[in-house]
Amino acid sequence: MTRKTRKKNRKTPFWLKVVISIISILIITGGIAAYRLYHAIYEPNIFLGERKTTHIFIPTGSNFNDVKAILYKNGMIVNTNTFEWLAEKKNYRNHIRPGRYLIREDMGNNELINLLRSGNQDPVRLTFNNIRLKEELAGNIARQIEADSLSIIKLLNDPAVLKKYELTPETAKLLFIPNTYEFFWNTSAEQLLERMHREYNNFWNEERIRKAKEINLTPLQVGTLASIVQAETSRPDEYTKVAGVYINRLKRNMPLQADPTIIYAVGDFSIRRVLNRHLEIDSPYNTYKYAGLPPGPITLPETRVLDGVLNYQQHDYLFFCARDDFSGYHAFARTYSQHLANARRYQNALNQRRIMR
Repeated sequence: MTRKTRKKNRKTPFWLKVVISIISILIITGGIAAYRLYHAIYEPNIFLGERKTTHIFIPTGSNFNDVKAILYKNGMIVNTNTFEWLAEKKNYRNHIRPGRYLIREDMGNNELINLLRSGNQDPVRLTFNNIRLKEELAGNIARQIEADSLSIIKLLNDPAVLKKYELTPETAKLLFIPNTYEFFWNTSAEQLLERMHREYNNFWNEERIRKAKEINLTPLQVGTLASIVQAETSRPDEYTKVAGVYINRLKRNMPLQADPTIIYAVGDFSIRRVLNRHLEIDSPYNTYKYAGLPPGPITLPETRVLDGVLNYQQHDYLFFCARDDFSGYHAFARTYSQHLANARRYQNALNQRRIMR
């Protein structure tokens, strides 16, 4: 037998086989563990049904158990064990941030926990319009951010708080310039007022303040007058003309005699026809009884109406009433006799349509 043949017949030592087997097992086991670890950290772990995204809301003061209850509702987290394991590893329970978060169906535990830890919220687009009462305003906003309506209305009725903004409970609504604003959902009532004060100052720039002074009105008085103009006409191309009538009356110290202020004073916004009995209400908002502007706005005036007052149409009209064609436009008059003729036509049209209140 040659030396070459003897080498071919030599067997692998048993101990080497054992070592190789152990290494192979370790490699396989390590691979499985690595896969499971990767899966636990990075693989999608969100179930949203047919949706691709959703929002979750984590209230101020929430703890880890609260967050889990929010996430586990409706089975949003597929594997709760891997989520909780990684949350503990990343010390999330000590880094909980309240807010509104956008959740995607392709998120893994790592991405989700990093998002919630960061406080990187998806902002709320806060809007408000067609508001008459502070209670309506507070309720509208409370449906969009975390601050509740009671905390908002409390501030809007607090003279000490409002003094900081040179407002009163009657004029407080005017701090809110109708628009669309981005807010974090967990905004408090105090933070809300601070932000709206900044927006108010941005709107009332030097140019608008100058125009207000030219008509001898403060920004708050412009806002109050604009609220009446907005309630009087639904036609934007009439804003400046209607404003001109009221400016003329203010200059002559004539009562504004604005029907929307009577409706506001009565508190019945279903009224379509102001009657003599309504005019008897004793209220500072009764502009038939009291000359000048009422103590505050009767609605939340839009920016285009505010600008309509500041850029009012200069004319010599002192009266107006709705046209009898129900077009939404108004018939304007220079004299009381002309106004009475216009009013009769409109009243007859109301009678024909059986609109009695």
